Amino acid sequence: MANNLLAAAIDTRIFHENTQKDPALYRRLVPAKKGKRTFTKSMLRRLGKLGINKTEPNDLTPEEVSKFVRLDIDPDSITWRRVVDCNDRFLRGITIGEAPTERGMTRKTGFDISVASECMAILALANSLSDLRERLGRIVVASSKAGVPITCEDIGAAGALTALLVDAIKPTIMQTLEGTPVLIHAGPFANISIGANSVLADKIALKLAGTDPNLSDEETKSNQGYVITEAGFDFTMGGERFINIKCRSSGLVPDVVVIVATVRALKVHGGGPEVKAGAPLAAAYTQENIELLEKGCANLAKHIFNAKEYGLPVVVAINKMTSDTDKEHEVIREASIKAGAIDAIVSNHWQEGGKGAVDLARGIIEASNLPKNFKFLYPTESTIDEKISTIAKVMYGAKDVEFLPEAQKKIDLYTKQGFGNLPICIAKTQYSLSHDAALKGVPTGFTFPIRDVRASIGAGYLYALAAEIQTIPGLPTHCGFMNVEVNDDGEIEGLF
Repeated sequence: MANNLLAAAIDTRIFHENTQKDPALYRRLVPAKKGKRTFTKSMLRRLGKLGINKTEPNDLTPEEVSKFVRLDIDPDSITWRRVVDCNDRFLRGITIGEAPTERGMTRKTGFDISVASECMAILALANSLSDLRERLGRIVVASSKAGVPITCEDIGAAGALTALLVDAIKPTIMQTLEGTPVLIHAGPFANISIGANSVLADKIALKLAGTDPNLSDEETKSNQGYVITEAGFDFTMGGERFINIKCRSSGLVPDVVVIVATVRALKVHGGGPEVKAGAPLAAAYTQENIELLEKGCANLAKHIFNAKEYGLPVVVAINKMTSDTDKEHEVIREASIKAGAIDAIVSNHWQEGGKGAVDLARGIIEASNLPKNFKFLYPTESTIDEKISTIAKVMYGAKDVEFLPEAQKKIDLYTKQGFGNLPICIAKTQYSLSHDAALKGVPTGFTFPIRDVRASIGAGYLYALAAEIQTIPGLPTHCGFMNVEVNDDGEIEGLF
């Protein structure tokens, strides 16, 4: 809702600026209420940005009125897209404004999936309600025809967006089947966004766990618990963004990294047969296959290496499945320790609940008490090109990075506009360390292509799109909805 309100506001503003002269536009933007005209808070902020130090609408000169009412948005520069919470490939590229009432003001745009919205990332990265408001105001939606960034604050929508999210910013506390508290909040995907839950959820959890700074050292030590927070997909995606973007935003630093691995996934990276949703698993995944697993452990070793780049201890959680063998678990453990992990511990929580994860929990606690030498992967002062190249080469294993013309154009623009010192989020496939989902294991020698770069200024990062990654998924030939029915008793069938 918040995202699409802003999208509607952008096109509406262009329409009204193109169909009204300055006096009429000013009169409608600042209408008289009970005989008095007043500026809104957003309007006062815009006046300050323009260097107009006046608070009474009637005091503006005609020149000041023109500066105030004319955002002069360049339609070709608009980067803000509408979102929808449904996979629909035909919304990736659309034309809007086709109705006669829009007077020929058409433009090409597209939709993203809701979780790719910058509003979702801002919700995850905000430290407070006031921080949320400021971040929403800083969203850059386009440039003026003179090349000046146009923000949500300029549009006058930041307050309304905050109002729509005023309850959404509050984390939801739930519990597991065994009564463990769980904070569930925010949902930016890790392949096309930052892939982390909210900063506020982490901070509340830490306080609940006994890390309140108002407690004395002795009280803290005797009451302190532990907080596990998730970063989506693999470490090289979710973990990298968690540290380089989320930790910079929150000021928090993790004590230990836990990398979750399965025998099955490592066999895929060892060259195993393709796994297709809904299809029976090949025998390689249900029977012991040490050779395939050993090859796949190279992928795990790369993730461990990547995590250690940040100066943090690493523990591998082996997520046990019924078809695993003890020998396969030992192969993973040996490979993990050789790669630099503190330990690799089998966890059978899916079958035994908390009892099956006790050894893992103890191993994580021990590792969290080890010394660490935390560091970020890159300084934000590096150029945009350098930061993207560092991530691609160090984290992904790329030999080189290719910036396609549209991407380089955006990099030059954002550098000129003063956004070059922000951290980077790279949108790419989650199925490979590289940009190519078909390249399993640890690919090397490849060139990593960046086709576009977007600005998420409110969230606080730049957003590079690699290869053919899409920001709204499409539906497969056989869709999940085909399995869904409602029986005569009103019960829904086929969801699982």
